[in-house]
Amino acid sequence: MYACIHHPRADLSAIAEAFSPSFEQTAPGTIVFRIDNLRRLYSTHHQIAQAIIKKAGAGANVAIAETADAAILAAHNFAGITISPNLAQLNISSLPMEQEMWEVLESWGIHTLAELAELPETGIAERFGPAGVHLQRLARGATSRPLKIFKPEITYEDRISLDHPITLLEPLLFLIARILNDQCDKLLSHAMSANEINIRLELEDKSEHIRTLRLPVPMRESKSLLKLLQMDLEAHPPQAATLALSVTIKPVHPRTIQAGIFLPITPAPDKLELTLARIRAIVGEANVGTPQLLNTNHPHPFQMVTHQQQATSNQQPTTRQAFRYFRPPIIAKIELEHNRPVRISATGITGKIQTAAGPWRTTGNWWTNTPWNRDEWDITLSNSTLYRIYREPTDHWYIEGTYD
Repeated sequence: MYACIHHPRADLSAIAEAFSPSFEQTAPGTIVFRIDNLRRLYSTHHQIAQAIIKKAGAGANVAIAETADAAILAAHNFAGITISPNLAQLNISSLPMEQEMWEVLESWGIHTLAELAELPETGIAERFGPAGVHLQRLARGATSRPLKIFKPEITYEDRISLDHPITLLEPLLFLIARILNDQCDKLLSHAMSANEINIRLELEDKSEHIRTLRLPVPMRESKSLLKLLQMDLEAHPPQAATLALSVTIKPVHPRTIQAGIFLPITPAPDKLELTLARIRAIVGEANVGTPQLLNTNHPHPFQMVTHQQQATSNQQPTTRQAFRYFRPPIIAKIELEHNRPVRISATGITGKIQTAAGPWRTTGNWWTNTPWNRDEWDITLSNSTLYRIYREPTDHWYIEGTYD
């Protein structure tokens, strides 16, 4: 048996939860749920309906029927309490049908559900298709379907308002840890992980300090997340005392990895991200990431891109020959014949030059404080190693790097 509550101005989800852990919200103001287990608490269906309508308040309609759809129709069309309703004399306009179908049925002289139920099913299928067959079964009360269980949206967010302003990071981290522990426990119970954490600090000067961490892999270890937030706040501290803080976590499904038997063990994602965060804190955020080529003729045509920038970038990956830069460039001594390199001598790199392509003169950024002006060559040694060398206007030679 099913019970349906129809009340256009009440919070029906809270009412339904008082009688059943699962229910279907068919429309705003209409909820249906099973009442089989309530027979242990109430002797009759009428007592169940009275308990429901007492909880729902004045103006609510409660219907109990064999099927969910019959209960919904009765709650929409009969006031008060209805038990095992007789829907035969209801007008066909009570069914969720299109205007065209209603006009056709009216032209046939079909006005009630009983008259619609008596029509041959084959004719209904030929004229109206599956939708017409479904409506006829509704009229006969012959529909049987599982409920579409209502799942409220789950938020992973919490806020703490402080009695006194906090200026130090340590007590602030203590409060953040409390929120993270609760939210990570919720993630674990729901088999979810987090790929983004947003922390908002409401400051004493009426401003807000907002920091967002986008994680390269989903994580749900509160200690690791707290350490990442700590290092981020140390690098980007708020400019005033904190009066309130809120933490919001974006839930995603956890990442599943099938490890190979013969592959080396890789570090856990959370430990790897902590290591990278420590490196960023030492060398700077702009010096840790993935090199990305730039549309320029500069000798160093790339920039470092963090994983957060990669997540928002639409650039398609392409296959290119890799070049390994020497930092700093290696000072070299080059012997020339007819103005072409024939031999190289440098720390760890010595030999006869087999082939030399160049020179390519490059210049640019003359309008800035970092101009360049040099002649470049690509050379191959007897061991088939390919290098790029260049000469500056001062006639000093350097080895810039090697091709992989």
